[in-house]
Amino acid sequence: MDPKGQKVKLNDGHFIPVLGFGTYAPPEVAKRDALEFTPFAIDVGFRHIDCAHAYQNEEQIGQAIRSKIADGTVKREDIFCTSKLWCTSFRPELVQPALEKSLKSLQLDYVDLYIMHYPLALKPGEELYPKDENGKLIADSVDLCRTWEALEKCKDAGLAKSIGVSNFNHKQLEKILNKPGLKYKPVCNQVECHPYLNQRKLLDFCKSHDIVLVAYSALGSQRVKGWVNPNHPVLLEDPVLSAIAQKHKKTAALVALRYQIQRGVVVLAKGNNKKWIKENMQVFDFELTPEDMKAIDGLDSNIRYCDFQLGIGHPEFPFSEEY
Repeated sequence: MDPKGQKVKLNDGHFIPVLGFGTYAPPEVAKRDALEFTPFAIDVGFRHIDCAHAYQNEEQIGQAIRSKIADGTVKREDIFCTSKLWCTSFRPELVQPALEKSLKSLQLDYVDLYIMHYPLALKPGEELYPKDENGKLIADSVDLCRTWEALEKCKDAGLAKSIGVSNFNHKQLEKILNKPGLKYKPVCNQVECHPYLNQRKLLDFCKSHDIVLVAYSALGSQRVKGWVNPNHPVLLEDPVLSAIAQKHKKTAALVALRYQIQRGVVVLAKGNNKKWIKENMQVFDFELTPEDMKAIDGLDSNIRYCDFQLGIGHPEFPFSEEY
């Protein structure tokens, strides 16, 4: 951690800001939101921007970043930009072209972090979710270790400063860590993580291998139809979080974000509202007590908002493992 507690060192020597701005939005508003909220997030102090090819708004995010570099708010090196390799480009020969496509959209020469979005290889092609006539995803048989080797080459080529994974369980991580001739370890594993799914075992596993856990859906989740189970309780209405928030004169959202930072987790905060985006920067203004942390730990109830039902049945579906 740097003295201000705002960056964490990755296992390859680079630093990642502990608070990131998430740019996922439902497809119908993704482009508009990216153009509107990304420059604002940079203005209020966000320096870590989390993107993905699958979000279909990298061009707009690129424009936003460019505009903030052009007006002198930031330099390129001030911004930590993540992109993600989508599952239809897992064949080794498709990896670098996919990254180059994202770089072109983002108008950047490199990304700071490039990660495999899910451990589920899918049939290559233009469709993000290739399905058969029964509506089931069409898997592609690619060894994740070969995909990883192609990511290592992207790092060597200077197209990505760091490389990592997302939504991997510990067995899938182990497969890469134990790969003969491994050149670079994943620097991170980006997973759903919040007080109702605190990922304690996966976090301990990652820490023991010097891999940073990055939390998405850290505030529960936007209720995106088809992705999120609508029957789950709303995290930010939890009485325990609300009581701790009142005590610190902060919001439940800030408490949920601060909880992650204090356990050494890098946390992404999405924002489709300027007031919330600005408010999320206040996460550095207070500290939770050990009692607060213990109380929040006690909320863990294995509730996964983004359970990716569509991926069930894929041989590499990650969420059937305990962690």
